[in-house]
Amino acid sequence: MKLRDRIVVVTGGAQGIGLAIGERCAREGATVVIWDVRPAAIDAAVAHIIAVAPGAKVSGAVVDVAVLADVTRAAGEVLAHHGRIDGLVNNAGIVADAQLKKMTEEQWDRVIGINLKGVFNCGRAFVEAFLAQGGGSIVNISSVVGLYGNFGQTNYVAAKAGVIGMTLTWAKELGRKGIRSNAICPGFIATPILDAMPPQTLEALVARVPLGRMGKPEDIAATVAFLLSDDAGYINGATIEVTGGLSL
Repeated sequence: MKLRDRIVVVTGGAQGIGLAIGERCAREGATVVIWDVRPAAIDAAVAHIIAVAPGAKVSGAVVDVAVLADVTRAAGEVLAHHGRIDGLVNNAGIVADAQLKKMTEEQWDRVIGINLKGVFNCGRAFVEAFLAQGGGSIVNISSVVGLYGNFGQTNYVAAKAGVIGMTLTWAKELGRKGIRSNAICPGFIATPILDAMPPQTLEALVARVPLGRMGKPEDIAATVAFLLSDDAGYINGATIEVTGGLSL
């Protein structure tokens, strides 16, 4: 129970990687607050975590991370109810893929708004509480494509690369105050986003992974839980690839 009595906020926590993170943190003893934009999905996620982690303390709130006022309100509710924030996991993200010549301004703005501005909004909303406490851990979910690029994902890659840069900056600004900031770059993870891909495409992706399998949301969740814990107390400003060796 390495996160016992910690207050952890997970954005985009209603499914996929975010849900796995919320579940793992709850199993480790944290009080988990799930932020998402879909009320029914939030309710289902809370019910799932309570079912699989008996005694879990978990709640949810409808939050659009792209809107600073929305995030500020929700952050205020967390602090008013719990009195502190120990871990912030910026996981919320979307895709809207297109080659540069076909990408619309709306596609660009939507992805940048959630995947990049959303991380800024959440960090900004909680930073004063972190500073007042003199400690805490921020984990930003980037992507392996933020390191190496990807065909047809100008907006997504730009956002995820920006998340890495933001993480490094926060590590320098906040580290001296006892607040650690780290980024995780998942590789090919079996989530609902991949469900629409043809089987042959998925097989080709797996063939590129030295471990010979797609990653699981639980693989990312385990790394997040570690970074939130005291076991990672001297890890700050790291960018950790969880890819099965994809970049080798």
